[in-house]
Amino acid sequence: MEKTVLRLATAIALWMALTPASATTLEGRVVKIADGDTLTMIVDGQRERIRLSDIDTPERKQPFGMRARQALAEMTFGKTISVFTTTRDRYGRVIGHITAEGVDVNAELVRLGYAWVYRRYSNDAELLRLEATARTKGLGLWAESNPIPPWEWRRGRRSSKSSQTTSPAWVSANRSVTLQR
Repeated sequence: MEKTVLRLATAIALWMALTPASATTLEGRVVKIADGDTLTMIVDGQRERIRLSDIDTPERKQPFGMRARQALAEMTFGKTISVFTTTRDRYGRVIGHITAEGVDVNAELVRLGYAWVYRRYSNDAELLRLEATARTKGLGLWAESNPIPPWEWRRGRRSSKSSQTTSPAWVSANRSVTLQR
């Protein structure tokens, strides 16, 4: 009997830990832009770091990273935004879909060519369509002949820090990318 109760309690605790919190909508004013897919807003007097869901923008030191950051700032900085959210990431950031002045910010960054659809976390058909259109038109980062997705760029940066003598394979393939040591 005790084993059954313990197993049931363990299963319930595991289910609760793995089930996302109920969806909520946050509203607040944007006070900081960290990069192209992360911002800070004030909600009920408290700072909340927000990571845009479903997309990944170039890192700040990556080609188009600062342009993605500027695009996010133009759409959101100093404005009141709505964030539809269901979870937090491992860094404690709220993961959410942002609307500012009636604009779907996540989708707009993809449409302008400043973000990839983050396929590891999303298979949103509309975002995929917007990305394909931006790529075909050569918008934003798609103007580059071989843009490096940020998740590969980050992996390359991590491996270069652990092995100072070996460069990631994509560095030799794309000479316009340099690593900061």
